[in-house]
Amino acid sequence: MAEKSNMITILGPTASGKTALAANVAYRMNGEVISADSRQVYRNMDIGTGKDYDDYIIEGREVPCHLVDICNAGEKYSVYRYQKDFLTVYNEIEGRNKLPVLCGGTGMYIESVLKGYRLLKVPVNKNLRDNLERKTMDEMKNILEGYGDLHNITDISQRKRLVRAIEIAKYYSDHNTEEEKFPEINSLVTGIKFDRNSRRKRISERLKKRLEGGMIEEVKNLLESGVSEETLIYYGLEYKFITWYLQEKISYDEMFSQLETSIHRFAKRQMTWFRRMERNGIEIKWLDGYLPLDKKVEIVMEWYYG
Repeated sequence: MAEKSNMITILGPTASGKTALAANVAYRMNGEVISADSRQVYRNMDIGTGKDYDDYIIEGREVPCHLVDICNAGEKYSVYRYQKDFLTVYNEIEGRNKLPVLCGGTGMYIESVLKGYRLLKVPVNKNLRDNLERKTMDEMKNILEGYGDLHNITDISQRKRLVRAIEIAKYYSDHNTEEEKFPEINSLVTGIKFDRNSRRKRISERLKKRLEGGMIEEVKNLLESGVSEETLIYYGLEYKFITWYLQEKISYDEMFSQLETSIHRFAKRQMTWFRRMERNGIEIKWLDGYLPLDKKVEIVMEWYYG
């Protein structure tokens, strides 16, 4: 007999309806949601990161959601911090005899929990960073590849991220440190999948809705509150292209077109990450995105209680 799951994980690319499903599953199963989104941790970054607060209100009751709005925009947040924060809320939820429901699209955060990656805090290596300043992006990618297949690599298309990835890889290679054990979590992992054309259509429709719903004003407010343009550009996607638009570097139409293309590519990368998770031994039970929400909830419950 298979070991009983002690958590449900709901993942999928952007605009797949993860939040609504997770909230409804938690509502039906006496659970609480734990977010696995690398940008939803930031306060006042609501529309651009897709904090669909209304999805958590079901039949007049609010489903608890954790690890959203836990630090200020501009503050550094890492996988290391995420694992620490996750463990805190996971233990609290279990202590209340509730079911943890992990939900998100940041594959690295999800995988770090499901695979129990080692918890090491990697300090800044100034000498290494100084040496990398003289390297090209291609040279740095070759350096990184020399350390083998690493779990903590996400987007290395930006120089800053690539430098940090090498810094982490070198630290892990040079230090035989005592690892802090991460508890083994047996999770039912479910994913929501749409075909490529449907995914693209949903992304485009949601982008239009968010722009009409005040996303430009959100970025403007962040800039006026003191968050630097460089920081917002670093966050990528909506924050990068809208910042460029507000700087008058691109027109509205250019901003929309380039942002739309970037989100499509981002969703494709998310699916690539999830497929890699499957190759690395994480079973993902995929749900047809076209199914009605109630039917999706029923299927997840059937899989869980099995």
